[in-house]
Amino acid sequence: MRDGMSTRLTALDGLRGVAAMVVVLYHLYLVAEPVLRREGGSGVGSALWWVSQTPLKLLSAGSEAVLVFFVLSGLVVALPALKSPAFSWAGFLSGRLVRLYLPVWASIAIGTVLIWLVPRSDSAITQGTWMDNAQATSISWGTLLNEASLTRTSYDVNNVLWSLRWELAFSVLLPLFVALAIVVGRHWAIALALAFALSTVGVLGGIDAFQYLPVFFIGTIMAVRLDAIREWTRRRLLRPHAGPWAVGLVAGSLLLLIGHWLLRPVAPSGSLASTLLTQLSVLGAAGLVFAAIGVRPLRSALESRATQWLGKVSFSLYLVHMPILATLTFVLGDDRWWLVAILTVPLALLVAWGFHWAIERPSHRLARRITGAVSTGVENHRARASKAA
Repeated sequence: MRDGMSTRLTALDGLRGVAAMVVVLYHLYLVAEPVLRREGGSGVGSALWWVSQTPLKLLSAGSEAVLVFFVLSGLVVALPALKSPAFSWAGFLSGRLVRLYLPVWASIAIGTVLIWLVPRSDSAITQGTWMDNAQATSISWGTLLNEASLTRTSYDVNNVLWSLRWELAFSVLLPLFVALAIVVGRHWAIALALAFALSTVGVLGGIDAFQYLPVFFIGTIMAVRLDAIREWTRRRLLRPHAGPWAVGLVAGSLLLLIGHWLLRPVAPSGSLASTLLTQLSVLGAAGLVFAAIGVRPLRSALESRATQWLGKVSFSLYLVHMPILATLTFVLGDDRWWLVAILTVPLALLVAWGFHWAIERPSHRLARRITGAVSTGVENHRARASKAA
């Protein structure tokens, strides 16, 4: 039997894998949505209604899955800083930059080659849609350099890189996040409420930093409170007759995650009510991470062989699926979205597996070496400075 820490981390790996697969399905949904709307409308009972305003939306809740990524990063990236007394901020950041940038650059290279090799004609897709507006049909060197820097607000070569911009910002700000989470740790409920409120202000004001960085902070608070979370789950969720608590936590988190989709008939997209309801997804994402730690049936499902494999290749899958999907959509046309979906899913999984072994794993090994070298260098410098003083 593995200890609690190992089990927790394994379950979170599985959750990350499921979230990555949901993002893939979400982008397929965006390809199919204009065709489904044109051919069958969006009324009750239509195909579009079934996939977007019923619990089936959980399969393609991509924006919400990214929030799960952010909470997970806030938790697992902060843990080493909290658990290791010899943690080096300089070493961490050096390695973290390698782990982020090398796979990102490789994914941009794949997207660029596909655009060069496979011409993209606007006639193959519905005009004015996400696929039309958010995917590059040609590339300049300036665009490549800008996207490779992860400082743009939008990305046309590989659309998913917008979220890596915030992963990068969180990594740079990690010392501040950890210090603040430690200071407010005893008042975690107030801190969570303020983080949620700040994120809501960011949504209402169109300030992306306010919208997304507090989501990472929620995960960091969970890292600081991990022992308390374990104790609570031991007392409440791991007891023999804790079924109602466990079901309520999981079901409630899932409902919060997609509640704004289910309530579209009374809170149309773009309305103030819909915007505020959308923010409940932040609570749903945090609830799912919490449940993955403490709800035994969910944890067991996330530790299955399939979800663990998805977790292993999740970052690679996230990075490579969009260039593949976009290329197939321009080749086949969005009116044949079903064929795009049939081809994209297995091809993206296969390419993700290869990308993981050829790019991601070597970048992790290089990052560990750089982290060790920088940490050692910093310690040696401090020792020499101490002697000199």
